Amino acid sequence: MKTATAPLPPLRSVKVLDQLRERIRYLHYSLRTEQAYVHWVRAFIRFHGVRHPATLGSSEVEAF
Repeated sequence: MKTATAPLPPLRSVKVLDQLRERIRYLHYSLRTEQAYVHWVRAFIRFHGVRHPATLGSSEVEAF
C-alpha cells in the first residue's frame, strides 16, 4: 500500500551544507546522523577540489 507524502518545504539556505542540515532537521534525524552526513559530504566536496556537488556526477562518486 502506497502512502502519499507531503512535498518538502523549500530550502531557505543557499549553502550546500546548510541545506543538508536544514533537510536533515526537517526529517527529524538524530544529531549524530546529521554530523555523520555533514562529515561525509564535506569530505566528498574536498576530495574533488571544492567543486559544487551539483557539478559532480556518478564518476566522481565512484572515484571517491
